[in-house]
Amino acid sequence: MTHAHAGAPADGVGPPDGGDRQTQLLRGVLDMCLLALLAEQPTHGYDLVRRLGAIGLDTVSYGTIYPLLTRMRRLGLVRDERVESPSGPPRKVYAPTPAGHQVLRGWIGQWREFVAIVDAAVADVSSEQANSVEANEGRRR
Repeated sequence: MTHAHAGAPADGVGPPDGGDRQTQLLRGVLDMCLLALLAEQPTHGYDLVRRLGAIGLDTVSYGTIYPLLTRMRRLGLVRDERVESPSGPPRKVYAPTPAGHQVLRGWIGQWREFVAIVDAAVADVSSEQANSVEANEGRRR
């Protein structure tokens, strides 16, 4: 059963809510983002959250990262290794496996195709046109 937000139609399509939309989009690409960051530089979960924040994904929490890393490890996409820490207990450092690198290449290709398709769909709609449509709908209410 799907629950719509207050004020949104039962089909879940309604007025834009930037936070909800961004959360939905992020859910679909967070594993790809993590794998890409790990391919760039293997690291531990705390640093991944910091690096995600640095690229603008500052809403991602440790409670989201660690279960996803565990799932990716079970799927054979990442491996972890305990590494001594200069301060505190050893840390789990995550890195992509060869299969993870291969999957990442595929995901990046799919992502680029998807972005091109969405860009083509919205290319002819300027922000002024979108505002005009919104204003006209507001007058009809």
